[in-house]
Amino acid sequence: MRLLLIEDSRRLRTTVARALSRLGHAVDEAEDGESGEDFAGVNDYDVIILDLMLPGQHGLTLLEKWRDAGRDTPVLILTALDGIDDRVRGLALGADDYLVKPFAIAELAARLEALTRRRHGRADSRVMIGPLSIDLTAKQVSRGGETIALTAREFALLECLARRPGQIFSREQIEARLYNEEESPLSNAVDTAIYSLRKKLCPPGTSPLIHTRRGLGYVLET
Repeated sequence: MRLLLIEDSRRLRTTVARALSRLGHAVDEAEDGESGEDFAGVNDYDVIILDLMLPGQHGLTLLEKWRDAGRDTPVLILTALDGIDDRVRGLALGADDYLVKPFAIAELAARLEALTRRRHGRADSRVMIGPLSIDLTAKQVSRGGETIALTAREFALLECLARRPGQIFSREQIEARLYNEEESPLSNAVDTAIYSLRKKLCPPGTSPLIHTRRGLGYVLET
């Protein structure tokens, strides 16, 4: 997933961003309302993680702006234990979920996955593509009952394709899902990742699942 984390506490922001990155997510970090607004204005995120007490602009002000502009990106609010009024107002303004500080990374990751499933109209976390079974929450992949070991980046690539099976993704679209603003991938990074993923998902003698559409990009389908 491509995520935007808007949190003014450097320690918390760094800890959360690193943990989510280790899970294979691309995370952009913003320390105040203005930079958060800038990031959200130029990138398409799967979920925005939004603290409320921000320098410059209050988190609820940002949320209200996005919803008034018709932006439907899921927003998960981070709030203090006693911030009941803010939570209620945030949900009324269009927030999709909230998490009370302090929180466990495992719970945050699970809530992010649930929000993304909801956005794509999926009732559960498992995606079936022919013989391929993908559990997006457990981050497990199997083909014909045999488990396939993937790196975090390989799973992130598969997740990008699997959330919209049958849809063609250009190299630029894939890069936007896999890398944050601070990363500068090599020009052939996506092609290399596709090649590696194909070898693991489709060993010799099996039917291909990731297809190249020349001049367009890649698609996951049987």
